[in-house]
Amino acid sequence: MSSVLSYESLVHAVAGAVGSVTAMTVFFPLDTARLRLQVDEKRKSKTTHMVLLEIIKEEGLLAPYRGWFPVISSLCCSNFVYFYAFNSLKAVWVKGQHSTTGKDLVVGFVAGVVNVLLTTPLWVVNTRLKLQGAKFRNEDIVPTNYKGIIDAFHQIIRDEGILALWNGTFPSLLLVFNPAIQFMFYEGLKRQLLKKRMKLSSLDVFIIGAIAKAIATTATYPMQTIQSILRFGRHRLNPENRTLGSLRNVLYLLLQRVKRFGIMGLYKGLEAKLLQTVLTAALMFLVYEKLTAATFTIMGLKSARKH
Repeated sequence: MSSVLSYESLVHAVAGAVGSVTAMTVFFPLDTARLRLQVDEKRKSKTTHMVLLEIIKEEGLLAPYRGWFPVISSLCCSNFVYFYAFNSLKAVWVKGQHSTTGKDLVVGFVAGVVNVLLTTPLWVVNTRLKLQGAKFRNEDIVPTNYKGIIDAFHQIIRDEGILALWNGTFPSLLLVFNPAIQFMFYEGLKRQLLKKRMKLSSLDVFIIGAIAKAIATTATYPMQTIQSILRFGRHRLNPENRTLGSLRNVLYLLLQRVKRFGIMGLYKGLEAKLLQTVLTAALMFLVYEKLTAATFTIMGLKSARKH
């Protein structure tokens, strides 16, 4: 129990949350472009900078940062939960020994499930707030009118029922493989580099963070597209209850996407997503590693556990 409630796990959780918030703020417009391409099916797939220029021209200079606060709030909570769960579970299982790739994957998966079940309502709300006021090409999308995070929670529960807050949970649970794969490659690459040198440079951390995220994102992107559509939940098409994003609805949306746009329709917006997510993850890991190292040094503690 002391490993789960340790000061070290708290430091890792806070550093992970701060790193993710910093990185997402810097690269937020790229995520805006990615989300538009995923959800607005009639928007023609263009280069990322062209989509952003189009959004700025039609909706104003600050439009790429629409929904920043709810996204950052959700991300902060989500990464705090994930990093805390990941490092606590790792401390309990590894107990001072060297970890392995297999253990990192299992720990990452379990931490991801905990994170999804606790934070999905925040992501449902922030997806809707981020797209509110957007000029869609798709006329089948029903507009929303939320005054903020609390009002969005209230309206969704009132109009759609409390379980609507967990829309997209099924693909989200499948997507826990994304951070699990990411952390498996990140920790594995880190271990390999540390065999050859005493300490990783900032560039080393940035590069292995980018590689790990690029692999994880490419492998799971089609499911991320379906997750975004289910979280948004404002399409007039397929009006049956999408609560929790059951397997039937996930398969339905995947098949509809392929039928209408071909297999590449599942990868619409991948360029923007890779650009955003790889740079964000790389910067997040850099801030995370530097912050944890600095905190442990200031407090006179060793980074108790070898990763």
